[in-house]
Amino acid sequence: MRKVVDPGTALSRVRDGSVIAVSGFNMIATPAYLLLKLYELYEETGHPGDLFIVAETCPGTPGKGLDAVGRKILESRDYGFLRGVLIPYYGWVPSIARLVEENLIEGYNWPIGVVSHWFREIAAGRPGLITSVGLDTMFDPRVSGGYLNELARNRRTCRVEVVSIAGGEMLFYTCLRPTVALVRGTTADEEGNISMEHEGAVLNVLSIVQAVKSSPSKGIAVAQVKRVARARSLKPREVYVPAPLIDYVVKAPEAVEYHSQTDSVLYDPTLSGEVVPPTESIRASKLPHGVRKVVARRVALELINLVAEFGRPILVNLGIGIPAEVASVLSEEDVDEFIYTTVESGLFGGVALTGPDFGASRGFFALIPMADMFSIYEGGALDAASLGFMQVDSHGNVNPAFLPGRMPGAGGFPVIAFGAPNLYFAGEFTAGERVIEVLDTHLEIVKDGEVAKFVKKVHKIVYSGSRGVERGQRVYYITERAVFKLTQSGFELIEIAPGVDLEKDILTKMEFEPRISRKLREMDRKLFDRKPMGLREIAVNSVRR
Repeated sequence: MRKVVDPGTALSRVRDGSVIAVSGFNMIATPAYLLLKLYELYEETGHPGDLFIVAETCPGTPGKGLDAVGRKILESRDYGFLRGVLIPYYGWVPSIARLVEENLIEGYNWPIGVVSHWFREIAAGRPGLITSVGLDTMFDPRVSGGYLNELARNRRTCRVEVVSIAGGEMLFYTCLRPTVALVRGTTADEEGNISMEHEGAVLNVLSIVQAVKSSPSKGIAVAQVKRVARARSLKPREVYVPAPLIDYVVKAPEAVEYHSQTDSVLYDPTLSGEVVPPTESIRASKLPHGVRKVVARRVALELINLVAEFGRPILVNLGIGIPAEVASVLSEEDVDEFIYTTVESGLFGGVALTGPDFGASRGFFALIPMADMFSIYEGGALDAASLGFMQVDSHGNVNPAFLPGRMPGAGGFPVIAFGAPNLYFAGEFTAGERVIEVLDTHLEIVKDGEVAKFVKKVHKIVYSGSRGVERGQRVYYITERAVFKLTQSGFELIEIAPGVDLEKDILTKMEFEPRISRKLREMDRKLFDRKPMGLREIAVNSVRR
């Protein structure tokens, strides 16, 4: 069978009601050309319709990939193409989020790591995924079960159940088995062997294809590539998806809206690891002196303390927001050699890109499939993680991003927060318009934010504090004016910034009263100084010892 075909030939095999598994982390390995051509086929013929999409992360960015399809659906007001979606992160596909919010299609949200491992379970012929991730959070059916709207709650195409195993509770995640795979590689030979040498990550591309090909469905797999080579001319070690698993290959135009490495980069060999740039050229830029730097420094101090405790370099994940800026502090302190950073997409080291380019890293030293990276996170092989927060309650529960009318999805947060033995939530103490000056030795709050972030009840529980305590995690909540610790006895204030009034600037700005440590201390004044804190000396002496 000729495998290299035009998109119409391949996509005409997709039937009404199909469950389509789609690769892609923003625009990394997203088959944007196939998604657009599939929708164009529906516009022309009325088929295929009533589709359900299962995405491994977020297959698109604003105006591209699945979001471009969503925009066309909203403009046409024809909702027959898409029945529903299971997407871990909706933040970069706002048109799809709007379809869910307006209850026009079913909307489900599972963590990236859960979906990644679910594909592997389906590929192995199992009915779903069993894991402890999500207990007592928004994914637990006793809370909200990952349903994002009424259509989802009524139809329950994707479900989460509580099961008992070995005397303990776990969650069982199930959804319809995918019957079509739309994935992306770089090069295909004429037989259909697929390589991924120009992609920013390999993600779960192989697992997605395996899931579709597993019994009893034996569906079809279509791969989008940027070039085609002679049959069996690819080096065997470069083949990521073997030809027997691929039905059709479609060559896409090499354009940023169809086949780009990231949202804004068409092709850069440093993002695919083909060229490793000099260290100095990729070091994170210096953070400006201010509140965010104080928080990032306080997290960096904890990480270096772990290096000192373990006597070796540590493996960490730094989330979006202020946690991502910790990398800049580590670079300025010249201690990044002691901290191995990771990106959820499967990358080790380098400087992670931000915004819609997130998921790629420049100068990374290793790359693994995304499900394997989430095994490292969930299993606790990671030494520490720093993640952002929007709301925290008295039980230590965390909501990183959800608000009424705001539905970005949980992304990689739940699995990372679940598995990290040392967990540092980092963010500013209040939200809203504020003026806070960082002087050389202390903090001065000129105008405080009016929005409390330490609240009686978080809008969505994405991290369960009680489960963290039960599992023995060390959990800190770090802000510019106060540091809290989650303990067996409750949520405890352990540090306060110099220049800050405990009652006026902290306690009255919280919707609950924390326990105050008997050993309440002042935050290190070095955090507020313009000079480096001297973390390298601590790290070097610790590792030598």
